[in-house]
Amino acid sequence: MSDAIDEAANDDQFEDDDGDEGIDDGREQELASFWWLAAAGDTIIWARLSTFASGIAEVFDCDGNILRYPDEEAARVALLDAEFRAMDGLDQDDADQWGLDLDTLEPPMGDDDDALVPQMIEKNGRDFGA
Repeated sequence: MSDAIDEAANDDQFEDDDGDEGIDDGREQELASFWWLAAAGDTIIWARLSTFASGIAEVFDCDGNILRYPDEEAARVALLDAEFRAMDGLDQDDADQWGLDLDTLEPPMGDDDDALVPQMIEKNGRDFGA
């Protein structure tokens, strides 16, 4: 699924003001982050969508890549095309269909992106019917 996000990012990716393609140099103010997930078999795959004051958006994927998009809408479309769903938009019907327990579902946590990478793909112990 990460390949689908990467492919969509390549279509929409652009160079930022300092000419670095898809690299967050730490100078932009992050406005918000949203967790997204996809299910494949008994596996949950996480992605984090971040929006910035400049209007751009980035997706941190399960492989630790940061994919840059011109805006939040383009990033959301790429995630949806890769069959991800926004965690904050999941309801009980979605959770039941995917075999998830909303009360215990938690996105990866860590002090930095490197700490998140090992948690971005997790086994749920239930088959989601992918």
